Amino acid sequence: MDIFFTAAGPEATAVSLPVWIELATVVVGSIAGVLVSYWRKLDLVGFVGLALICGLGGGLIRDIIMQQGGVYMLQSPYAIPASVATGIVGFLFPMPFERWQSVIAWFDILGVGLFSVLGTDKAIIFDLIPMAAILMGTITGIGGGMLRDVFLGEVPHIFRRDNLYAICAVAGAGAYYVLVVYAHLGKPWAAVICVALTVWTRRMSLKHNILSPADVDLTPSIVGSVRKAAQRARKVRRSPEGSAGDESPR
Repeated sequence: MDIFFTAAGPEATAVSLPVWIELATVVVGSIAGVLVSYWRKLDLVGFVGLALICGLGGGLIRDIIMQQGGVYMLQSPYAIPASVATGIVGFLFPMPFERWQSVIAWFDILGVGLFSVLGTDKAIIFDLIPMAAILMGTITGIGGGMLRDVFLGEVPHIFRRDNLYAICAVAGAGAYYVLVVYAHLGKPWAAVICVALTVWTRRMSLKHNILSPADVDLTPSIVGSVRKAAQRARKVRRSPEGSAGDESPR
């Protein structure tokens, strides 16, 4: 059972992913920036800039907020070169990226799951409270896309009504935290479940066209209920039974 569960505290060890998986995640995120650069007809600087933002932006936001444990993109000797190279290759050879965008979309959500694991795990190591840890995992997963939209002068995609995306990252980060901190499941197994849940949630939202809620206003129903309750209360006070009940015995 030791391969599944651990007696050590969750902050004792960080989840360890092979370097090639981390780089693949960065590259996939950078490709998302390349596609947007191609559709917007940006120059070489635009391609490289959006590749860096999409591939490394989420981790950068997390590290700036936490201010603990160093900055991943500055400590890794491969992250920045891999992202820059992806931007340059995408600028020189954009057509293959466009043709494979349906496949890349699935790798993108896979990358969201992996980054959510890394973000949540770093928060656990530094003993952040549950909501803060889940927030760090979510930001690491979707922060790059959010920064991309901000730099392009658009409302971030995650804030617009669409199939579930940010919620997928929240679900994965939350599952990882619960499994590691409360269930004491081994971190590698918790990471697999986190990524699987993130991808599955995204797939279900696309398959069944589940959209994030928007234009919700409960004010009329709440106000109406309060008014009806107030009217009933006034009727009770005015009724003969209510008046008789209020009289004190002589």
